[in-house]
Amino acid sequence: MEFTITEAEQKILLSQARESIAAELDGRKPSYSGSGENLGTPCGAFVTLHIGSNLRGCIGRMSANLALVETIRLMAKEAAFGDPRFPALKKEELDRVSIEISALSPMTPCPDPRQVKVGVHGLLLTGRGRSGVLLPQVPVEQGWDLDEYLDYICVKAGLPQGSYDAPDTQLYTFTAVVFGED
Repeated sequence: MEFTITEAEQKILLSQARESIAAELDGRKPSYSGSGENLGTPCGAFVTLHIGSNLRGCIGRMSANLALVETIRLMAKEAAFGDPRFPALKKEELDRVSIEISALSPMTPCPDPRQVKVGVHGLLLTGRGRSGVLLPQVPVEQGWDLDEYLDYICVKAGLPQGSYDAPDTQLYTFTAVVFGED
């Protein structure tokens, strides 16, 4: 990613994500404040919610035409209320939720999967009408080596292991600036 996100901008993005969720829970319009040089940059982003060590929601966009701050606001609400794996977040859960943001670089085609760097590159695999995404921090959190990471992106896409190298699939890498409340 060509841009950086300052610590002050990270705090603004995290507070805006939390405010988006809180306003939705309260049935009011969000109150946004703060500005930063990089907040207007269009890029993809994911917002991940945890309660303790348990995932509570994760939604994102691989790319976006919207400013980063707008993408974060939308993805925070989607992670809290639109992740089909979880029921909508309840008001009493908000104080226990920790927010993590991953701002994504553009996708780069990956002609050689052996060049993927675990913990640096996120993966997007598309093919046969399916797709799957893994953020760069996932294989580190799971303790996966490169082979496990490549096989799991196939599983995530609903494809057989080893499909990352098939002629009818496309593998892309990206990096992320990852930061959170904890």
